[in-house]
Amino acid sequence: MAGNSFGKLFNLTTYGESHGPALGGVIDGCPSGIQLDLDAIQDELNRRKPGQSAIVTQRKEPDTVKFHSGIFEGKTTGTSIGFVIENTNQKSHDYTHIKDSYRPSHADYVYDKKYGFRDYRGGGRSSARETACRVVAGAIAKQMLKGIEITAYVSGVGNVKLDKPYTELDLTKAESNNVRCPDEAMASKMETYIKEVRSKGDTVGGIVSCVIKNVPVGLGEPVFDKLHAELGKAMLSINAVKGFEYGSGFHGSTMYGSDHNDAFNTDGSTKTNFSGGIQGGISNGMDIYFNVAFKPVATLIQEYETIDKEGKVVKMHGKGRHDPCVVPRAVPIVEAMAALVIADFYLINKMYN
Repeated sequence: MAGNSFGKLFNLTTYGESHGPALGGVIDGCPSGIQLDLDAIQDELNRRKPGQSAIVTQRKEPDTVKFHSGIFEGKTTGTSIGFVIENTNQKSHDYTHIKDSYRPSHADYVYDKKYGFRDYRGGGRSSARETACRVVAGAIAKQMLKGIEITAYVSGVGNVKLDKPYTELDLTKAESNNVRCPDEAMASKMETYIKEVRSKGDTVGGIVSCVIKNVPVGLGEPVFDKLHAELGKAMLSINAVKGFEYGSGFHGSTMYGSDHNDAFNTDGSTKTNFSGGIQGGISNGMDIYFNVAFKPVATLIQEYETIDKEGKVVKMHGKGRHDPCVVPRAVPIVEAMAALVIADFYLINKMYN
């Protein structure tokens, strides 16, 4: 399996399975001398961890990160940063019923066909639990990118959507509720909806929006490594992501060019920002903003039909501890992947200076 690393200069390699002894990673390329706030890194993991509210999976994992290398006296040394997150609350027996069957819309079938067998316990390597490693690396990237603000929030759950643009929201309120929506009234509606869906044994998708402020001009490497292309790859590498749009996105396709063009101010900023802070694949200094669409969780706590290894139709009933909607826990993951992209391009851009 060759797809375990992300980034060119600021590079993360992860390892581990959902029900193995631990998850972990190695970060290469982090500059030396960065003073790290280890508590802040753990706080980021706490935002992603299971069991944090009544509307997420009730698996109880402390998700405590332990660093084994690359940090001395609280500062990065410039060498590889190795870390581990131990699994402590596996219930592998919850998955014995799928040992010989394939869950619809999961990676079960394709993993089995590609590798010849699969770790069926919680999805093994395909489990979203792997994203905990991304959050650790993203938290370090955030601390490297001083002055750059990366804030994600839930803007939609199913058909319950927040229509206000981010410029009309107080994004600091996103962490004030279980859904991580900065609009309190809409957050309440979303939470109620998620609970209703869960009571039916069903799941629902949603949208996470992200805003990156104070990005310097010049990040991005045309023609194939454009900034928005790498952000898109980063987001689409997250489990359950089905779509990515930045700036005006799909709505931009309905506009006239005379309305869509971002006219310049004399200082180089623009009067509007339909470009989403990126032009020609390069950051232009304006806010970068984008949306990430997540599908409904594939595991249903209800009976459904599927096939087994012999191709026979069998009935299955979902078991275990699963999120009825992933987007509240996906917020720190989106931020982490955005931070990894910006950190990588930041270091690449320093080669020009």
